[in-house]
Amino acid sequence: MTLAHRMGQSADRVSRFAFGLLAALAASAVLAAAPGAAHAETPASVSAAPIPRADGAGPPLWVVKDADSTVYLYGTVHVLRPGTAWGSDKVDAAFAAASDIWVEIADQDDQAVVMPVIQQHGVDPSRPLSSLLSADDLAAFDTVARANGASAAALDPYRPWLAAFMISMSGPTNAGYRSEAGVDKTLMDRARAQGKALRGFETADIQVRLIAGMSEEAQVAYLNHYVRNADRIVANLDETVAAWLKGDAAEVGRLNRVSTRDVHEDIHRAALIVRNADWTDQIEMMMQGSGTAFVAVGAAHLMDQDSVIDMLRAKGFTVERL
Repeated sequence: MTLAHRMGQSADRVSRFAFGLLAALAASAVLAAAPGAAHAETPASVSAAPIPRADGAGPPLWVVKDADSTVYLYGTVHVLRPGTAWGSDKVDAAFAAASDIWVEIADQDDQAVVMPVIQQHGVDPSRPLSSLLSADDLAAFDTVARANGASAAALDPYRPWLAAFMISMSGPTNAGYRSEAGVDKTLMDRARAQGKALRGFETADIQVRLIAGMSEEAQVAYLNHYVRNADRIVANLDETVAAWLKGDAAEVGRLNRVSTRDVHEDIHRAALIVRNADWTDQIEMMMQGSGTAFVAVGAAHLMDQDSVIDMLRAKGFTVERL
């Protein structure tokens, strides 16, 4: 497979999970899925098809309100096995009440948008992986890369963060996880089908610049983490989904830190702190207006340390779990 072909695959995978891949669900970012147009027409059946009901209360939903503004906050899982039961009456009602649906990136399916960003920030032949990894780490990386249909030599020009995405793809895919079954894709399709305004907090360029801007030390630690824990990628994702479905926000946060803050503080900062602070400012602006909005972002942004909810409360907002 040519480097150009691999770059094309990377653009799709990164766009599907964007930068939330640094969360506990990081490995699933690289699921292969056919990209669609950013604002493609969605059949009406998409909005009508019921989401299988979760047991009990299901994944958590929060709300922040004032006299004339309501913002619902829902933590998503970007990839799921088809048929996963995550629906609930409270989420349906909140989504139906909202005129605006906010997601991480509104045009995340558009390779024309994502590909140039990956090319610019994901490849650097002047700093090959073979010059950054120890001999033992390079050999271990090659073993995992070959299990994913690549090799250390083929991925040598990649920056460590992108190499980490590439090597983490086969496990979740083989285990049945699909981005098209994920909560974000489902809700985005519904928003388009129902004529709701679909808005993004950021762009692919912003997301990729943040991860690519991490220290080289952090990027190498991130890559080595996935190499050394390749046999735990699917298990971690399974455990995260199970905790999310039960509404166990604390456990979702703990599992997220296994692949972020526990690996390197820079990863937590780039994945959550910087982005959450920006999103909190945007939600504060929503609250200064009027109307109802539904925010659907990766679960770690609402359930881990330094969450959007923490930051909203620090600004004086009352955030209630429904």
